[in-house]
Amino acid sequence: MLKPKLLLQVEGAAVLITAAIIYHQLHASWGWFALLFLAPDLFMFGYLAGKKIGATAYNLVHTYTLPLIALSVLWIDGQNSWLWLVLIWLAHIGMDRMFGYGLKYETAFKDTHLQRV
Repeated sequence: MLKPKLLLQVEGAAVLITAAIIYHQLHASWGWFALLFLAPDLFMFGYLAGKKIGATAYNLVHTYTLPLIALSVLWIDGQNSWLWLVLIWLAHIGMDRMFGYGLKYETAFKDTHLQRV
């Protein structure tokens, strides 16, 4: 039987690879990719305001929901020039899941929905 954690890690790898392939197809700058790839992790500074605010801020940018909504809105609105930014965001989340990093609980930064890191 495949374990859920392994499935989520494979899913994360698939998102990372797919986002990178589409990013490449857009002929977007790999310099920007490298510069912004870890930008979502800046939201961990929300923990300076407390565990609840920290977990909320971190989780908002580490769930697929917001980038997929942004991707949909940009695509429908024909704003394809900003798709590269959302693809970097998705790639980052995919990498996190691939390495087993999950969404945070309010108890501690190390308590995630995948494991205790």
